[in-house]
Amino acid sequence: MTATPNLTEAFDAVDIIRIKRDKGVLSPAQIDWTIDAYTRGAIADEQMAALNMAILLNGMDRAEISRWTAAMIASGERMDFSSLRRPDGSVKPTSDKHSTGGVGDKITLPLAPLVAVFGVAVPQLSGRGLGHTGGTLDKLEAIPGWRAALSNEEMLAQLQDVGAVICAAGAGLAPADKKLYALRDVTGTVEAIPLIASSIMSKKIAEGTGSLVLDVKVGSGAFMKDEARARELAETMVALGKDAGVNTVALLTNMNTPLGLTAGNAIEVEESVEVLAGGGPDDVVELTVRLAEEMLACAGVRDADPRAALRDGRAMDVWNRMIEAQGGDPRAALPVARESDVIYAPADGVLVELDAMAVGVAAWRLGAGRARKEDQVQAGAGVRMHAKPGALVRAGEPLMTLLTDTPEKFERARDALEHAVVIAPEGSRPAQRLMIDRIA
Repeated sequence: MTATPNLTEAFDAVDIIRIKRDKGVLSPAQIDWTIDAYTRGAIADEQMAALNMAILLNGMDRAEISRWTAAMIASGERMDFSSLRRPDGSVKPTSDKHSTGGVGDKITLPLAPLVAVFGVAVPQLSGRGLGHTGGTLDKLEAIPGWRAALSNEEMLAQLQDVGAVICAAGAGLAPADKKLYALRDVTGTVEAIPLIASSIMSKKIAEGTGSLVLDVKVGSGAFMKDEARARELAETMVALGKDAGVNTVALLTNMNTPLGLTAGNAIEVEESVEVLAGGGPDDVVELTVRLAEEMLACAGVRDADPRAALRDGRAMDVWNRMIEAQGGDPRAALPVARESDVIYAPADGVLVELDAMAVGVAAWRLGAGRARKEDQVQAGAGVRMHAKPGALVRAGEPLMTLLTDTPEKFERARDALEHAVVIAPEGSRPAQRLMIDRIA
C-alpha cells in the first residue's frame, strides 16, 4: 500500500525516512521542514521515531547535524546578552559550561560564581536529575527559599548585577528538542550521537552564550561508558558550537568514581560551599579550577587565578549574592535526612574501586533522584562517602553512610552497592585519571 502524500506540505515524511534508511543525505530544506513539521504536528510520532532510528543506525554528516541543530534553535527564541556591560562600559563576555551528567557532579555550583569573579557573565541554564545522575536544580532547591524559575528579564538583571545565574531553561528555548527528546526516550534512540549532540547544543546555542566549555563524562557512572564514543560526542558538539559561532571546547573527564565525597542534593550543596570556602575534596576543587580556567580563556580573560579566588573568599561572596538574588538564604541550615545506615569496610587494604554507577543508583533509590520527571526528590537523601580510591581502609571502618527519610529504602540501596567496592592488598595503587583529554 502506498502512502498518500500531503499536498499541503513541502515534503513527505515517508520520503525523508527512506533517504536516511538508505544511508542518504538530507538537504537543508528537508531538515528545516522535518523539524518544523514535527514541532507543529504534521509529522506523526511513529514517523519521527522511524527517522530517529534510521539516524541512529546510519548517522549524519557534519553539515546535516549542524543544520538539524540550527532548525531546532529556530523552533523557539534565542537569548541575547549583548546588553550586559562591564563597569568601563564594554560588553561583558559570557561563558557557560555543560556537563553530560554524572554522580556527585556538583561542579556547576562553585564554578558559576568562581568564573563571575573575573567579570565574565555565566548564564547557566540547568536541569533536574533523572535516574542515577543528579540534577543541579534539585541540589539548589535544597536551599530554603531558592527558586529555579526566572523570567528572561530577571536573568539579565541578575547577570548584570551579580554576574552569575543558575536557573531553569524557559519553555521558549528550542521547543523542538523537548518533543524530540521525549520521543527518543521511549523509542530506544537516546544513544544516537547526532541526536544527543543536537539536543544539547541547540539549547546551549539558543541560550546565547559567547563561549562554552563541555564536560563530557566517561565511565561507569556516565551516559557514555566508552571513551571512543565519548570522544566522538565531544568532537561533534565542539564542531556544532564552532559552526554556530560559539567558542567551544570540551574536556573528557573520568566518571568511573563519583566526584567528591557526596551524592545527593543538600549534602552536595554542603560540599560545594566547602569548596567555595577554600576547602573541599581535591577532585572537586581540581575540576572546578580547570573548568574555570577553560571558561575564562574562551571568554578572552587571561592570567586569572581561580584557585586564589576560592581561597580568599571572592567566589563565596558571589555565591551568596547569587543565592540571595533568587530568593534563597545561603546561611540557612540545609535539610538533613531523618535516617542513616552505615556500610563498613569488609577487610583491610587499599580501596582501589568505588563504582560511580552503583553509588548513583543507591542515592537514587534512597530518594535523591527520580524515576520519572514528575517524581519528587528528598532534599536530605543520598550517600556520604568516607573514603575514595587510594585510601587505606581497615575492616570495620565506615565506608559510606546512606541517608534517607524513608528507612525502608535502605535495603534496595544496599543491594545497589553490593559490588561497588574493591579492596586490594596494601601497596596497591589504583589508576585514576580525573582529566582524560581536551578537545578544541
